[in-house]
Amino acid sequence: MGFKNKKVPIDYTARDYQSIRNALTEHAKRYYPDTYQDFNEAGFGSLMIDSVAYVGDVLSLYLDYQANESFLETALEDENVLKIGKQMGFKGFAPGIATGIVQIYAEIPANADGTPNSAYNPIIKKGTAFSSDDGGIFTLTEDVNFNDNNVDILVSKIDNTTSAPTYYVLRKSGEVISGLEESDSLDVGSFVRFLKLEIGQDADGEIIEIIKVEDTEGNEYFEVDNLSQDTVFKSTSNKDTATNKYVPSLLKPYIVPRRFTVERDSAGRVFLQFGGGSESDNISDTISDPSKVALQIHGRDYISSTYFDPNILAYNNKLGIAPSNTTLTVTYRINDTDLSNSSANSVNSVVTAIVEFNNESTLSTTLTDELRSTIEVENEEAIVGDIELPTTEEIRQRILSTFATQNRAVTREDYIYMSYAMPSKFGSVKRANALRDPNSQKRNLNLYLLSEDTDGNFIQSSTALKNNLKIWLNKHRMINDTIDILDAKIINIGINFKIMSDPTFNKYDVISKAIDKLSTDLTERKMDIGEDFSIIEIYKSLKELDEVIDVLEVELTNNSGDPYSDLNINIKNNLSSDGRVLICPQNVAFEIKLPESDIKGTVI
Repeated sequence: MGFKNKKVPIDYTARDYQSIRNALTEHAKRYYPDTYQDFNEAGFGSLMIDSVAYVGDVLSLYLDYQANESFLETALEDENVLKIGKQMGFKGFAPGIATGIVQIYAEIPANADGTPNSAYNPIIKKGTAFSSDDGGIFTLTEDVNFNDNNVDILVSKIDNTTSAPTYYVLRKSGEVISGLEESDSLDVGSFVRFLKLEIGQDADGEIIEIIKVEDTEGNEYFEVDNLSQDTVFKSTSNKDTATNKYVPSLLKPYIVPRRFTVERDSAGRVFLQFGGGSESDNISDTISDPSKVALQIHGRDYISSTYFDPNILAYNNKLGIAPSNTTLTVTYRINDTDLSNSSANSVNSVVTAIVEFNNESTLSTTLTDELRSTIEVENEEAIVGDIELPTTEEIRQRILSTFATQNRAVTREDYIYMSYAMPSKFGSVKRANALRDPNSQKRNLNLYLLSEDTDGNFIQSSTALKNNLKIWLNKHRMINDTIDILDAKIINIGINFKIMSDPTFNKYDVISKAIDKLSTDLTERKMDIGEDFSIIEIYKSLKELDEVIDVLEVELTNNSGDPYSDLNINIKNNLSSDGRVLICPQNVAFEIKLPESDIKGTVI
């Protein structure tokens, strides 16, 4: 009798519908043979067993799904991938931004002797906005001062009688970024610890960067990497006349009790996260004493490093002050990603010109107003950056790189990741590859870059982006590493295929489906610089179609000349020995630029 009453262990591996149903049925037969005997599939008992098995199967699915979403390697949802990445130090991605160089033209009058009247040399201020032919907005990032020495001067008008110059045209370059400044006014009530505010809900575009946050009382809040960081470095004008010619600005550390971090979710919403302290904490903005923020090194009477000591980094335990009973004015830059890039010679309109003159009170108002209207602009090279945000898998790999890199560049992989990690306000890199210079006896790296145009195709990065990246990498590189930033080459590939189809299908429909399938599978993800082109993937993709019986032939072609790249490659000589892979040079990226015309096929 003891053996009959012994409980059989529950099979916890029975988690799918059928296994759960079988386990429930066996359980009922074993323990309730006298009270439950209705095992007819049409009976009420089967209904109850099926219902419980269904619920168990659904719960098991969600449990498995939630478990998978808790790990970086198995997570599928972008939001969860980003949350895990945040725990590993990954900052996330702001929408792509395009940077470039424009040439600004200004007209000035001549003196009586025919020389340029430099008193009317204008200063085009930061924030001046220009537009492209398709409506994209580009904003000047720094003042363009025509009083500098490196200004091109051309005669624009002459006196018809004396042939003496009456007006000159000045030309000078300036750096621009895509996007337009906007602002929100946010009413903040009573004090809330770690206040989080959403901004840009009504913005006509995506928020790229936060420019300034200021409350009603004039207190400024500063963006930091994390709330425990209470010190930022600010640039101030050097008023020392003996040195300001060579050092126009001074960099000073400032304690910033009012600070915030920027958070972005998978839906593109942007939040400002403030600290847990209130104004009553009575923390004031003061210039930081380097001896209090730098590591103390015994035996030295000087400070040789600005690395923070984590034990004394935060002067309060509140992680910064949160605003209360005030109105925050948040100024930010928005960008329409469809209009962020611009081809050469397409930026030619001045939207808002902010023009100043030295000693303007001594100049003719009529003439200065006239000169303001003469400002013109053009871009001799394309203004480009990255448009599309990385795919989930790309983000996953960059999160892993973030953890491995630890905010410094040692290996070539570190340099590649740090190129992607550059803040978007300085421009975005679509693809990067770092190679040791084989001809250099030094620790020189060749970093190859590509950006993306408005159609999502590869394009060479702008000069401004490369300059910004050079400065950015200097913050993280090894002291004895040198970096050359170069343009990667683009090779445009075409595909010709021959397939055998089921004769019951219309061959034209089959070709259309096959081209669409290849276009989706092969162009969904941009290839990396130096990534080989797999011909096997073409065979695999085509064979997945029900209409295709067999793939008879696949041929790759090299498309060159307008609208393609001018670079050519010998397809036959660069195939692997088994013919399955097209070998790619390490400074080259393959691209199917126009899938609708670059992919062709025939049906037998």
